[in-house]
Amino acid sequence: MTKVIQNIVPHLWFDKEANEAATFYASVFPESKVTNVTTLHDTPSGDAHLVSFKLWNETFMAISAGPYFKFNPSVSFMVNFDPSREKDASEKINEVWSRFSEGGTVLMPLASYPFSEKYGWIQDKYGLSWQLILTNPEGEERPEIIPSFMFVGDNCGKAEEAINYYLSVFKNSKEGHIARYPQGMKPDKEGTIMFSDFMLEDQWFTAMDSAGDHSFHFNEATSFMVYCDTQEEIDYYWDKLSAVPEAEQCGWLKDRYGISWQIVPREMDEMMADGTPEQIARFNKATLNMKKLNIAELKKAYNA
Repeated sequence: MTKVIQNIVPHLWFDKEANEAATFYASVFPESKVTNVTTLHDTPSGDAHLVSFKLWNETFMAISAGPYFKFNPSVSFMVNFDPSREKDASEKINEVWSRFSEGGTVLMPLASYPFSEKYGWIQDKYGLSWQLILTNPEGEERPEIIPSFMFVGDNCGKAEEAINYYLSVFKNSKEGHIARYPQGMKPDKEGTIMFSDFMLEDQWFTAMDSAGDHSFHFNEATSFMVYCDTQEEIDYYWDKLSAVPEAEQCGWLKDRYGISWQIVPREMDEMMADGTPEQIARFNKATLNMKKLNIAELKKAYNA
């Protein structure tokens, strides 16, 4: 697929394993590599290691910042193995499943299902969830890796509402497929979302409702960085998305469904990668004193 500028980047929170995990994931997927590692000193978690990496050409960020949040299946990553793109797609899905099985936990076995001749859902050894699927080559093309939301508990039944909300907030957005639960699939309610996908800022996401007895909810372990070119953009996304005032910190916010977002200036990554230790320390200190980020103040601190 033609790759556009990625304006929304998944951010993974680890205790101490961000670099190790990023290196592992880069070894699992093709066209993948760790691109940068920066150490942030004197954060509330002590020294935190910030890691940038690419998986199958999709950009990810990860941080080692203490044992505060644990991954769970409410956010997973769907990996599309498309025979029209990969001639050995079926073998590749087996290889990736095998790698993730090492120390991992199977949530749905790799098997044939009504929606795919080969699909499986697995938590890897770090607890992160992946849905591997052999896609129908006749279908509409999708990226190789897509973030996926599962609405459970009090959120169950709100997937469609959430999709429409995000479509109204983000630019360059559109609906994709929607499949609803039919009658007789208890505990899931007829008409709620069994599978859907949608585009925000030219990037695909998937969402579903699940009425099963789940003990987890959305949390900060997986958040989504929204890159902004101007302060006006930062103000816009902050005002539209933030719904939990006590969660506002250092550019982080939580929306009405409990999903965490980071609203950040696009220049931030470049500044962190190219800055001197002193510049990075000043930038980080300024960030820690903010809720919503102020681009002018961050640049002032960085260039002091």
